[in-house]
Amino acid sequence: MKLKLFIGMLLLLVQSIAFADNINLKGRVVDGNNQPLPGATITIPDLKISTQTNVDGEFSFKAIPNRGKFLIQIQYVGFKTLTQVIDLAGGTDLTFKLQASVIEAREVVITGTPISGNNRQNSTSVSALNREELLRPATNLIDALAKQVPGVSQITTGQGISKPVIRGLSYNRVVTLNDGIKQQGQQWGDEHGVEVDQYGADRVEVLRGAASLLYGSDALGGVINLLEPLTPADGQIRGEFLTNYSTNNGLTGSSLMLTGNENGFVWRGRGSYKNAYSFKTPSGYFPNSGFNETNLSGMLGLNKNWGYSHINFSYYKNNIGFFDPEPGSGYNFLKEDGEAFTDADYKNRKLLFPRQDIRHYKINWDNNIIVGSGHLKLNFGYQKNQRRELEDSLDPSLFFDLNTYSGDAKYYLPESNGWQPVFGASTEIGHSVNKGAEFLIPDYDTYGIGAFAYAKKAWGKNTFNVGVRYDYRKNTGKELLEDGEEKFGAFTNKFSNVSGALGYTHEFNDKLNFKANAGSAFRAPNPAELASNGVHEGTFRYEIGNSNLSPERSYQADATLEYDDKFLSASASIYNNYIHNFIYSSHTPGDIREETAADGSTSSYDVYHYGQVNANLYGFEGSLTLHPVSFIHFENVFGYVHAQNTTLNRPLAFIPAGSLRNTLRFEPNIRGLKQSFIYVGIDNFFKQGRFDSTFETATSGYTLLNAGVGTTVNLGKQPLKLYVSGNNLLDKKYYDALSRLKAGRISTEDPTFGIYNPGRNITFGVYLPFSIK
Repeated sequence: MKLKLFIGMLLLLVQSIAFADNINLKGRVVDGNNQPLPGATITIPDLKISTQTNVDGEFSFKAIPNRGKFLIQIQYVGFKTLTQVIDLAGGTDLTFKLQASVIEAREVVITGTPISGNNRQNSTSVSALNREELLRPATNLIDALAKQVPGVSQITTGQGISKPVIRGLSYNRVVTLNDGIKQQGQQWGDEHGVEVDQYGADRVEVLRGAASLLYGSDALGGVINLLEPLTPADGQIRGEFLTNYSTNNGLTGSSLMLTGNENGFVWRGRGSYKNAYSFKTPSGYFPNSGFNETNLSGMLGLNKNWGYSHINFSYYKNNIGFFDPEPGSGYNFLKEDGEAFTDADYKNRKLLFPRQDIRHYKINWDNNIIVGSGHLKLNFGYQKNQRRELEDSLDPSLFFDLNTYSGDAKYYLPESNGWQPVFGASTEIGHSVNKGAEFLIPDYDTYGIGAFAYAKKAWGKNTFNVGVRYDYRKNTGKELLEDGEEKFGAFTNKFSNVSGALGYTHEFNDKLNFKANAGSAFRAPNPAELASNGVHEGTFRYEIGNSNLSPERSYQADATLEYDDKFLSASASIYNNYIHNFIYSSHTPGDIREETAADGSTSSYDVYHYGQVNANLYGFEGSLTLHPVSFIHFENVFGYVHAQNTTLNRPLAFIPAGSLRNTLRFEPNIRGLKQSFIYVGIDNFFKQGRFDSTFETATSGYTLLNAGVGTTVNLGKQPLKLYVSGNNLLDKKYYDALSRLKAGRISTEDPTFGIYNPGRNITFGVYLPFSIK
């Protein structure tokens, strides 16, 4: 029966593709006086195609479907971005009139929600960063987001590791999407970062708040959606080259990308490399904190009249150094042989032991196919994540090898009476084995399946959406005997959940709009929380899991008010997130376990047990941008989250401090140059006096001074962007509340160890987008 159903669906799909006609979509882009705008960018995100207007403001797309409604976006520097739904069956010759505006991106297409749409009509709280914003100086992608997006922070272990935090939630409570599939890379670890190429994304969408309706378990806090460059128009080959250098840790980063389209055959290739030596604090260097990262990725596919079909593949490799000094040593760091580190040692790019060796392989098949009067999105993926912890040699002490298979399907029905319905299903299969000499978690298998229904209705200035989802998840842990004793007991856990969401938006006028959400979400416990039993070297503690944990259940509501006009752009959001059965590890004073190393030495570790409590998080996010004239922008971003363990009546651990970031940006008009800018920024971080003393200590408030300058020159017809940027210019000594190297880390072995965050850092950068054909 299943085989017959599959064959029937396949025949329907083939028939739909075979009889799908194509059209050539043509149009013009003009200003308010009907004058052509050459070089305007036109994109149809759901078909993953883009093009630009010629000298007469004209554009065309060849061989696209002859039916279906799709969102089109038109952008031009100095003009308000326009988004509009077009019916491909209703006409092929269109004219778009843009309005002059100081802020170009007032309207942004969001694709990470169930239905792509204008952000003003999207009830989810979303921020989007474009290519220019992503290229601003940062040590990695998460660092770039944390510096610019309200509500986003990062848990750091030096400059090589950043874990995203959205509205106070991190680890397995935040989903990272890359090429449309969930990134799976052992996110449960404190010192496990996100294995993605910093330079690979052309756009990033940050969805704040629960998103389990579309993405299932783990999207309790939010989603980071990484979007690759869209394919160019037929006959075009585009590319980009970028490179930068940072003075603090000698970080060099370079990336080269080429992408093309020849009669609907599309392709893309990218190679990136980053390398850094030890970072420097205002008190001195921190040894063996460098890293090196290699990324290779590509895409092959077809963009035809029936839609598109793309195969994406990537390889990620990162080596990160670690150092654990003697307690009370201050900055008098000693090597294994007892000798002091020298400046040459600090600036040596060769990593010492201990260090991490992380590799991530991924391939996925992404499709959007016209089927009948609707369209079907299919995405199938495979990922292999290998994480090696190297203590004193290339033979790993811990070696996690995780293989993940995933499938996702969504069918979009045609709009009817203003309703846009979507139905979807997804599945995920994971298999993890230990290949090292030591063990922290058992070999395990995971299986999950889910299905959802979603509908969105627009009428007048209002939109309403509603959705429901069902999920089933199963975790199976394998038994392990070590020296005749049980290290891990076999276990099987099964979880199911029904979640729902409601959303509403209202546009009072062209300047003011309101959005609100309410819903529930869930997260199944991960294998580390269920069954860990061993020393987690990166956290310096002995962790013991609990196979009886229940799923976390979240009940969340948020509301946002946004305002945009010629001189002011502002937004304000409030939210509350109550989490029942919040999974939480805790330590009882005096609970200590001694472990004997291979060389016979013993070490004592505090023991942490996983349990569950109830938690409540609420907060506020705001942004205010003043632009009294076209060449001056005063940008301000504020965020605060209050997180409480309501069961034990104490704060949750690793919650970001409140912050206020202010940037004054001046964009002068200089003859012979384009897009010149000068900026000065002041970042204020408030005292974090609400902390869980089991894990951390308080952090004082601090202020950082930043500044930068940049411009664009033409090399023939190619624009060359140059910039210099400085962070922490006053070389301020400070501890970030979410730094895992900060003062007062609590452990039996090391009660007073503390390393300041990086000091002054100057970054020099070059960015060259180019066209070959």
